[in-house]
Amino acid sequence: MAILESILRLIDIRSFSSVWFWIVVALFWSAVTQTVLGASYDVIVRARKSGGQALVDMETLVEIHVRRSLTLMRRVGHWIVAFVAASLAMLFMLAFVYGVELAQAIFLLMVPLTIIRLMNLRLSFRIERTHIHGEQLIRVLLRHRLWIQFLGMITIFVTAVWGMLRVMTATVL
Repeated sequence: MAILESILRLIDIRSFSSVWFWIVVALFWSAVTQTVLGASYDVIVRARKSGGQALVDMETLVEIHVRRSLTLMRRVGHWIVAFVAASLAMLFMLAFVYGVELAQAIFLLMVPLTIIRLMNLRLSFRIERTHIHGEQLIRVLLRHRLWIQFLGMITIFVTAVWGMLRVMTATVL
């Protein structure tokens, strides 16, 4: 019985005071900023430095990802938007109306992810419309990654402040 209690204490659903939540936040943002439209950062840097086949490979990866995401959005985009909107509304209600801490934590992860997906979709439409390639594509992808990192910094700050407030008010009460 003591082992079960130890495990349950280790896996605590009080999100903001749990080290597991902050590990998930760090891994989440690390994974999100690692790839931009299907091309990882190292592929983009290699294409920028050496050009040639590395540039062709990066353009191919981006083209596949753009085509795939735009095809998906054109086929079932309205269902995806409806599901995401309903999920975010449900999370918002659970988090801030009913005060469920786990829902607050998930909401603070899902809203920025939704924004990033919208940014990716917007960039995909732009790449398809203007046929960006070569050095210009590299600049666009690196700038897009920079904006994602900036959003990540803001989100981590907001999440940390909200988490501190939540933990401080929970211990006071």
